[in-house]
Amino acid sequence: MSASVGGVELCGLVARLNQRMDSHIRGVADALGITASQAIALREMSEPITLTELADRMSCEASNAGYVIDRMEKQGLVRRQPHPTDRRAKILTLTEDGQKCRSNVLDALSRKAPIDALSPDEQRALAELLRKATS
Repeated sequence: MSASVGGVELCGLVARLNQRMDSHIRGVADALGITASQAIALREMSEPITLTELADRMSCEASNAGYVIDRMEKQGLVRRQPHPTDRRAKILTLTEDGQKCRSNVLDALSRKAPIDALSPDEQRALAELLRKATS
């Protein structure tokens, strides 16, 4: 590889990493008996959150996130509560079962991940570069 990476090559590399990460998430979800969208939602629900915020973190439309949350609510993983300041919004919180499922998802995602080929320092550097590129 040359010293300078072109935009086309960089786009291809990011796309391939994204494909590998998606495949990893699907494998984790299948092993845990949930959908990939549910695994992504659980990964992103580190604290109580609105549906709009969750959709943004999941990089999808609110209606798609709503469908995922509807299913998770029926499974007893998520609870909707009134928003303290916005009557139109609901706060999504994980139930005890949801918290256990999230913990299982996070544990499984951290094993055999595509970025395991990178050292911890390289992972931190990649995260910083991606934050900079996506801000």
